[in-house]
Amino acid sequence: MKKLHLIIYSIFLFTNCSTKTNSYTEEIKQFQYKLNTQFATPKESPLTKEDLKTFKSLDFFDIDETYKVEANFELTPNTPIFAMPTTTDRLPLYRKYGIATFTLNGKKLELSLYQHQTTSTSYSDENLLFLPYKDTSNGTTSYGGGRYIDIETPKKDSNTIIIDFNKSYNPYCAYNHKFSCPIPPIENNLAVAILVGVKTYNKSH
Repeated sequence: MKKLHLIIYSIFLFTNCSTKTNSYTEEIKQFQYKLNTQFATPKESPLTKEDLKTFKSLDFFDIDETYKVEANFELTPNTPIFAMPTTTDRLPLYRKYGIATFTLNGKKLELSLYQHQTTSTSYSDENLLFLPYKDTSNGTTSYGGGRYIDIETPKKDSNTIIIDFNKSYNPYCAYNHKFSCPIPPIENNLAVAILVGVKTYNKSH
């Protein structure tokens, strides 16, 4: 009887874990689907007219839940507003909102998150924090100018934040030079390869 209970419990654990894994995979696939839908829609797509004609899908790394991390989060109140350099002369205003520290693949890492200060660009959303970063995959398997993640602003009393690198996406400049894109600050250069999220743009896809 005990053996039967053990078998049933094992099946329950396996099923439960599989459901969680599948649920997470579907979440990321939904994120990817929304990106592809946006890119395929002429009024929303950053692609050039020529590239839009042949567009089928963005290229993504394999989904890997180990790149979804819970980071310690420390607010940085009273930090000055600053102009973040972009790929053009445009200088959007940001303020460092907080610092996230976490461990990924055995390495301790740190990233700053920023809050947009005006409503004049597509990056402004009072409920979102802007996380631009670079990593050692840039220029090879991922876009050379770094990538972005949008993160919901945590509650005021929260000291943790979820960073999901599977939701990393490229700046519009990766697809069309007419766009002006923020350049990730040096403090957000990671000395590791982030092998999830959107890959470098491949026109053949």
